[in-house]
Amino acid sequence: MAISDDIFAAIQADPQNEIFTKHGIQPLYHIEPTAKILIISQAPSRKAQESMVFWNDPSGDRLREWMGVTKAEFYHAGKIAVMPLDFYYPGKGAHGDLPPRKGFAEKWHKPLLQLMPQVEVKLLIGQYAQKYYLGKRCRKNLTETVRHFDDYLPDYFPLVHPSPLNYGWMKRHGWFKNEVVPELQKRVRRGLSD
Repeated sequence: MAISDDIFAAIQADPQNEIFTKHGIQPLYHIEPTAKILIISQAPSRKAQESMVFWNDPSGDRLREWMGVTKAEFYHAGKIAVMPLDFYYPGKGAHGDLPPRKGFAEKWHKPLLQLMPQVEVKLLIGQYAQKYYLGKRCRKNLTETVRHFDDYLPDYFPLVHPSPLNYGWMKRHGWFKNEVVPELQKRVRRGLSD
């Protein structure tokens, strides 16, 4: 059994995930040993969890557009990995999905990262991923962290979540499409070409 299989089994056996395992729900993440780009976000959407295909929703379509990749490149290039802060859909809250569970990323990210030694840049999508990985380096809010994305390169690339709920944010902040997206596409293309 491969190390990644051992970790997958351990995640399912973890008491924190007992309710999911009991209902036949598997953790959703994607590890690529040859990954150059790692996408870290909040948690799978309900649709992604049900289909067991990560970023399988309108947010995923928008993310691929920002990255400048096709679905085939996104899912099959062997250069893109996905590791949310929680590998299970957390449920619905008053203003969108509930946050990832505390303690989950602390337990599982490190052993999975060790399986991907070639990762060059981590896309930090949304405030939860940014707070977890950037900590006190985050600016006063998500908008300012994303606006100053180049402060975190080459290791991290902070992004707003591509959810339809954030379309208004994107319209109000034209610099995102004009400045952030081109740099993101350049770095993604470089990772895919390596």
